[in-house]
Amino acid sequence: MMTSGSCPAAPTTVHPPICPAGATGGSQGLARPRMVLFGDSITEQSFCPGGWGAALVDTYSRKADVVVRGYSGYNTRWALFLIHHIFPLDGIAPPLATTIFFGANDAALLGRTSERQHVPVSEYKDNLKMIVNHLKDCSNSMVIVLITPPPVDEEGRERFARSMYGENARKLPERTNEMAGVYAGQCIELAREMHIPCVNIWSKMQETKGWQTLYLSDGLHLTPEGNAVVHKEVVKTLRDAGLKAEEMPYDFPHHSKIDGSCPDKAFQ
Repeated sequence: MMTSGSCPAAPTTVHPPICPAGATGGSQGLARPRMVLFGDSITEQSFCPGGWGAALVDTYSRKADVVVRGYSGYNTRWALFLIHHIFPLDGIAPPLATTIFFGANDAALLGRTSERQHVPVSEYKDNLKMIVNHLKDCSNSMVIVLITPPPVDEEGRERFARSMYGENARKLPERTNEMAGVYAGQCIELAREMHIPCVNIWSKMQETKGWQTLYLSDGLHLTPEGNAVVHKEVVKTLRDAGLKAEEMPYDFPHHSKIDGSCPDKAFQ
């Protein structure tokens, strides 16, 4: 017999906490939204220890799933082959937010060792525009963040090449900081034209003295300190777009809301 105010006995059949199709979770939504990081190796490596993607997971813990879709060596031309697979127009729910971080490979110089990755700067801008337009077709509420290519430390790239290939290392730089800046400028211009936020990593990193070795591990890819800069700037941009982690709901009740003697109430 159950007395007034007591908690009913736990059911003998335990149902998994799956949100049925079409159901809403109110302030305690069961379906955790996604943030997708789309880019090249700098995105692919973002879940390494000290990576900016891993830090985003921590920032949005229990608020959003951070999904990495980074492809080492890819440029925007090759990225266009992926967008319908990664961001289908029907089926799964579109991401809450997406970062687009390409340009380091597009800016590889013609006539040098990485020229097959080169994409002319005008095409780079057009490709980014096609990616953004596709994401807008997926969702008119998705937060889309462009990230410029990072700066390039040409001496660092030369040291890296010598460490890898010795005397066979290339004699001329495959990338220059000046050219990376040209591509960064086109990324910023497109963001302005399409009224979406842009993280100008190319300029931001160069504000710090000694950025070449502080933020870049091989003249191009990021150190933990460089990853921290990207994380800080991306979080600031997401917050400015309304995605403040502290204001986003948990996917299930916080433990402080669960009554130890009658836990089922918190999940109703």
